[in-house]
Amino acid sequence: MKYYLAIDIGASSGRHIVGWVEDGEICTREVYRFANGMDTVEGHLVWNTERLFSEVKAGIAKAFAEYPKIESLSIDTWGVDYVLMRGEEEILPTYAYRDSRTEEPIRLVHEIVPPAELFSITGTQFQSFNTVYQLYADKLCGRLDGATDFLMIPEYLMYKLTGVKKKEFTNASTCALVNVNTLQLDEGLFERLGFPRSLIAPIYMPGELVGRLSAEVAREVGGDLDVVLCATHDTASAVEAIEMESDAPYISSGTWSLLGVKLDEALTDERSRLSGYSNEGGVGYFTYLKNITGMWIIQSLRSELCPETGYGEIAEMARKSSFNELFDVNDPAFMAPESMKAAISEYLAAHGKATPKCAADYFNSAYHSLASCYEDAIRDLEENVKKEYSEIYIVGGGAKNGYLNDLTARYTGRRVVAMPIEATAIGNLMVQMKCCGELDERADETDEVAPGWS
Repeated sequence: MKYYLAIDIGASSGRHIVGWVEDGEICTREVYRFANGMDTVEGHLVWNTERLFSEVKAGIAKAFAEYPKIESLSIDTWGVDYVLMRGEEEILPTYAYRDSRTEEPIRLVHEIVPPAELFSITGTQFQSFNTVYQLYADKLCGRLDGATDFLMIPEYLMYKLTGVKKKEFTNASTCALVNVNTLQLDEGLFERLGFPRSLIAPIYMPGELVGRLSAEVAREVGGDLDVVLCATHDTASAVEAIEMESDAPYISSGTWSLLGVKLDEALTDERSRLSGYSNEGGVGYFTYLKNITGMWIIQSLRSELCPETGYGEIAEMARKSSFNELFDVNDPAFMAPESMKAAISEYLAAHGKATPKCAADYFNSAYHSLASCYEDAIRDLEENVKKEYSEIYIVGGGAKNGYLNDLTARYTGRRVVAMPIEATAIGNLMVQMKCCGELDERADETDEVAPGWS
């Protein structure tokens, strides 16, 4: 039996999951889990990449201790964030996407490349934290001087394991720098924005071999294996794992809620841009989706109001509340407030609405607001793709929330198919298994550098 290791790292935690195929089904077992989170350093939100890499190695060692023969591993994480490199040296700190350093860069970037043109090239939904704005912030403060690479977080971690730098399509597609026609970094954008050409590197598709563990890492973790590129953006891995009866919309429900459908070609029309839809990379397709602030609001409220209470109990508490005033979950006020409770109260009061009286009210308002946002997003989706849908598939941690699923069905008027599976890890494992021929072979061979889907 062949074993594979998926390392799935989110904004709040990371997991090492061993997978194998048994009776034609993918089986999984979590062997290691660690906490993750942003640190505040000199007033900025940053990632501790040294700590992340240490946890990655600790989990690999634990996996080898229980499964001495593992074929390969791959790593997926959130998108947009990266580590700047000067050769083999990191240019620190590694800023986190919730940091507020991009306000001025956004204005300057849009003066050079207007938002409509940027969307027509990259198909990427505007978000204040998109990599293009973060890199421009780096340019303004001189951090790009002498920079040779910007490695997305999973690319960086796999480089630290192998000594090999390779850019992967799905995560790169979150940067607002990849051309939707060539599926490569757009050289024209780099030139116009004054980014060093040294940062332009070939983009590889999921399934590409990165390399073997370095001798030093192999000794430290107690084994050796192949490191391959999965769909390294966690959303893309989650979407790859969804088995649908029809070509229906999905919601990958976690800290963020990603609502969308699979498309063969990107939609870069003005309606898509104005409705906030994005064209992110998938495994041989685009994931046409909208980024919606998801369980982040619930997580923040829990941390502030009842940190010892489980999410299941919170959902039942909310279900008993009759307070269902709605707020815009995507408002910038909820990106990284000092107090989520205060941010919600202030928003509702500013819009002439009643304010919550107790913890249950806050949670219920948040759940109703999230489901209402799904309703709006589904309506826009159907108008954009000229198609109607009768059901929605939900994966990720939020799929286990029966109350939110009920509200989603109620607000959208669609049948909700909840799939409480470890979708991201399974999608990660699926790409690795295809590389070893354990699942159906890919429809085409992956070129050394893919000029398109082929």
